[in-house]
Amino acid sequence: MGPLVPEFINNELNLVFAVLIGIAFGFILESAGFSSSKKLAGVFYGYDFTVLRVFFTAGVTAMVGVLVLSHNGLLDLELIYVNPLFLWSAIVGGLIMGLGFVIGGYCPGTSMCAIMIGKIDAMVFVLGAMLGIWGFIEGYPIFEGLYTGYDFGIPQVSQTLNMPLGLFAFLMIVVAFGSYWLVGIIEKKATKNVVVDTTSKRSMIVITVVALIIGLVASTLKPEKAMILDKINDSAYTSSFEINTISSDELALRFIYKDKSLQVIDIRNSKDFQTMTLPSATNLSLNDFFTKSSKNIFNLEDKVNIIVGDNDVNSKKGYILAKELGFENVLQLKGGFNQFKSDIIDFKSSSTMEANLTDTQRFRREASSIVPVLIEKSKPKVIEKQKVRALGGCG
Repeated sequence: MGPLVPEFINNELNLVFAVLIGIAFGFILESAGFSSSKKLAGVFYGYDFTVLRVFFTAGVTAMVGVLVLSHNGLLDLELIYVNPLFLWSAIVGGLIMGLGFVIGGYCPGTSMCAIMIGKIDAMVFVLGAMLGIWGFIEGYPIFEGLYTGYDFGIPQVSQTLNMPLGLFAFLMIVVAFGSYWLVGIIEKKATKNVVVDTTSKRSMIVITVVALIIGLVASTLKPEKAMILDKINDSAYTSSFEINTISSDELALRFIYKDKSLQVIDIRNSKDFQTMTLPSATNLSLNDFFTKSSKNIFNLEDKVNIIVGDNDVNSKKGYILAKELGFENVLQLKGGFNQFKSDIIDFKSSSTMEANLTDTQRFRREASSIVPVLIEKSKPKVIEKQKVRALGGCG
């Protein structure tokens, strides 16, 4: 995934971006009139809904932008931080925030914008906010139960409704522009037809139609990661894919001769991996293939990556995914771990077979006593499944 998250940008460059984005954000707030407490409070009294229009537009624009970036493989959605939902603190905090907004005329971000142009009421607002923060910190033991009560994790509307992200984006655009038309009617009634928004009705119709077209296009977009995973689950696609395989016998032989170029990528679940795996194997799920740490593992110089799943089907999926992501020097263990275990580790020859053993059977008999020892001596590697999420938010 692309360089739009801290995992790909060092901390020093992050600070530079933060300053530039902060300046741009403040400029937009001031240009939109958000340094005026009267304009901000207008949304509560029904005479000016600029706040709703600006933030709703920013929200749907960012949403479409994220979909486009994700569709083109430039952004990993799993690295975007989503605030966890603590129900009681969300309700109480929302009420306090709303009350402070309507009384003071600012939110934390807009108050800082107003301070920069010398607004005294904004300075008082920020002072009150700082006192509130200090009081919360000092009284945290008292508020902790409320603050952490009813933890709902990180619910998302699209996931809760089992809805594709593109469809959710389109519906949000419909809701946004529907609300713009509605609040326009409310403004006219509240101001007795005094013009508040200079946008003509014809221009608004054109903007709405364009936005809906963009929404329809966005509804067809899927994250690159989801598209690739869909491909490897398509039997028609996988059956036509050319696979380079390695047999259980050849792999066992290379283990015995201590071939240092081998790198086993075990894609089974962690429980099965911990129970038994192949010598010096690394445990990765298919989702882990998309991470930066996995790319570093696959791209080690002079290494041959052996993809091992439970069976031939799963091993094949892992191989195809690795090739789709551009990884080189990849082989699939034919038959997967189960086949290797049956052919090599669990191979048994009866006394009646001894005189008629083939060369392959003789090798498997020898390997069945050597490979388990190599497995016992090797230390499997479990990659920490830690995601570096890009923190963010709005004041």
